[in-house]
Amino acid sequence: MGSDASILWLFFGFRGRINRKAFLLGGLAMVVVTMFVLYRVSIAQELARGLDFWSTILAVVVFVSLWCQAALAAKRLHDMDQPGFWAVSMFVPILNFFAFIALCILKGTPGENRFGPTTNLPN
Repeated sequence: MGSDASILWLFFGFRGRINRKAFLLGGLAMVVVTMFVLYRVSIAQELARGLDFWSTILAVVVFVSLWCQAALAAKRLHDMDQPGFWAVSMFVPILNFFAFIALCILKGTPGENRFGPTTNLPN
């Protein structure tokens, strides 16, 4: 499978498993994208032009980021042999911070589990 499909699976798919490093890097990538768009919104406010465009982009990025964080969390939970349903914790303010830290720290199930044989590969 090509790397383009793997990137789409990483950020948008809910099946399979990912390890701590992939989860952390994926989460940080979403933060960088969101921060860039927030920066562009602030620049647009100062310049008094393009604010509508960048505000719309921000709304889209926030929505897509929520989806991506849920997909990353579900796959990370699968790596720990837990149901992906618990990824809803990523939508609860304050709890999402602690859930992110826990998913970055806790080890996954070694070897195969009910969610797949390996990590970081689409099933």
